[in-house]
Amino acid sequence: MRRSRLSTGAEPAVRNFTYRGLPTQVIFGHGTIGDLGSVLEQQGVRRALLLSTPQRAQQALDATRSLGDTIVASFAGARMHTPIDVTASAQALLEASAADGVIAFGGGSTIGLGKALAVRTGVRHIAIPTTYAGSEMTPILGETADGRKTTRRSADILPHAVLYDVALTLSLPTAISGTSGINAIAHAVEGLYARDANPVMQLVAQEGIRALADALPGIVVNGADLAAREQALYGAWLCGMVLGSVGMALHHKLCHTLGGGFDLPHAETHAIVLPHALAYNAPAIPEAMAMLRQALGDENPAHALYTLTERVGAPRALRLIGLPESGIDTATDQVLENAYWNPRPLTRAALRELIARAWSGESPAPIEDTAA
Repeated sequence: MRRSRLSTGAEPAVRNFTYRGLPTQVIFGHGTIGDLGSVLEQQGVRRALLLSTPQRAQQALDATRSLGDTIVASFAGARMHTPIDVTASAQALLEASAADGVIAFGGGSTIGLGKALAVRTGVRHIAIPTTYAGSEMTPILGETADGRKTTRRSADILPHAVLYDVALTLSLPTAISGTSGINAIAHAVEGLYARDANPVMQLVAQEGIRALADALPGIVVNGADLAAREQALYGAWLCGMVLGSVGMALHHKLCHTLGGGFDLPHAETHAIVLPHALAYNAPAIPEAMAMLRQALGDENPAHALYTLTERVGAPRALRLIGLPESGIDTATDQVLENAYWNPRPLTRAALRELIARAWSGESPAPIEDTAA
């Protein structure tokens, strides 16, 4: 039997696993925005509410202009971390306009709003991602209220259709492209060692990580590089599939805590924390580390991701994106209050050291086990 080109080199032990595919319709290519009308028809949407952030509002209107009266209203107030008051405002407009579907045009903030509306009202949700966040491929919704971000997973949250158009990502600033792409890589990295990991998603994760790690530096040099943009969007799709198919661990719990509690930018937080969370878990995940060495072409995957962050111009310290030093202890306590499953047990001292390293921007390093 021919071994996969992404094999770690060792024959895997026989094991039991469960795999369940996601039912989302996916259209991928260049110029595929022209297929939106037929996608809406297939999904039974006759009256659509168009969602975006203020920054993407005009692009969203221009991209959907050919739909004419099918767009019955637009809401350009999507915000990071899906605050419930924003969702309430958008829902009021959806109900007033009698829309039977939402088109979420943009990144994770807009797609999160689309999920929140769809799960509350039952309308169809068509996502058109313009970043590499990957949330369009997940049945996961994170919402913020009173300074806390809570996350839930349900099949009803998954968008019904996703339309990827490489052309729509060409205007994404190169700095945002880099941080958005590393955010996507984070989904796949944790998917490699998830409690419910399976061989299918591990292969998808490896390929997604490889594609993004190869593409992102080229995009930073030339944002109009269509081949690099296509490879990055392809990688983001794969990484999003991983996030939507298996559970996550310490990295995502920590980023949700930091983002929701301190209103830190989502992608930048993931880019900063990822190398440190991986360095912490490395001793407990030898199989995943072997896969990462091959996908990244580096014997030290945590340091490779830290270097990639620098190459794409992303910040490498939480202090640079708004976390006060006092937030180190606050975040440590909040993570431990209701911790996710993690392959390596957490102690307060070790977790605090991880966050402190990420806060200062130090290079990722092994963290020794200490007493709680």
